[in-house]
Order: sequence, then structure tokens, then C-alpha cells
Amino acid sequence: MTSTEPLCYPYRAFSSRAPGRWMTAQTKRIEVTLETNLDSVDLAEDITLRIADAVGFDEEDRHKIGMSVREGVINAVQYGNRQAREKKIFLTLELAAEKLLIRVRDEGAGFDLADVPDPLAEANIMKSSGRGILLMRSFMDQFAVQRGRNGGAELVMAKHYRPAGSDDSQPSSAADKEE
Repeated sequence: MTSTEPLCYPYRAFSSRAPGRWMTAQTKRIEVTLETNLDSVDLAEDITLRIADAVGFDEEDRHKIGMSVREGVINAVQYGNRQAREKKIFLTLELAAEKLLIRVRDEGAGFDLADVPDPLAEANIMKSSGRGILLMRSFMDQFAVQRGRNGGAELVMAKHYRPAGSDDSQPSSAADKEE
């Protein structure tokens, strides 16, 4: 680590039965505030993988979820906050009835997803821009970019729970991908 500042501030886990209580068996939402540095990437991935494991995602889905969070936080550090140490990254994990919902928000200028070049287009094949978004879109059942409530970009991703033994790795419709 290159700094004595914390990577992560104490986080709160919110229960649907008792809002504001610390983490319980009924926890439905966890919010984490991260520092803008690349050390936060591992921390965000680790927290997310622990949650994904605890709710029963298989190894393949945990890998996809972990890589998506990694890419989202890397983008928040490099492109969103432009490595400005005074800015924060906000990670929210929410357990809904049918899916794990993940939000990664930065304090940068924000961006329009339509402006990100397609990394598979011949003109962009040697450029590194857009590859993280391609991975997140491919690995998650739902992916969208929204304007953060106080500016910046907010990535919203979801992975649906799958019944044990299910081999259904595709979302039910194309609309699910862009929700």
C-alpha cells in the first residue's frame, strides 16, 4: 500500500426488517465508500465475492461478478475520478428477491454509454478503451450506466440467482441486458 489513508471507510449493511441496523442474517444492502486508488479494486472485488458466495452463486458466476466489479471500480478510479485522491467511489450491493444488484458510482464528470467506442470494431481493435464495459455487459444479466444523484457515473449491474443445477447463463430477453 502506498498511503496511510484507509482504502475503505466503515460500511453499513441495511436490513429490510430493521433499517439502520448493522449486518444481520436479514441483510439486504451493503454500502461501501472506497478511496480513489487501485488498491480499492481488490477490496471491492473481495467484498463482492464474499457476498456472492454467501448467497449461493456458483464458481463461474462468482468469477463473472468479481470481474465485473473489478472493471467497474478500475473505470471509476481511472476514467471517472481521474485518480483524484479527494474523490470517492461508492459500491452498493443489494440482495433483491431474484438478483444481486451492484452499483459502482464515482464523482467524476459522467459519460454517455453511446459515446464509448465498440472495442470489437475494426478501427478500435488495438485500443484498450471500452473493453471493461464489454466484459461487464457480457458477464452480467443486466448492465446500465446512469447519472449519479450528485453527478458522476453510476454503473448498475445485476446477476440473477439461478436454481441449483441450472445451466441458464443467458438473460431472458435483450431488454434485461440494457435495463
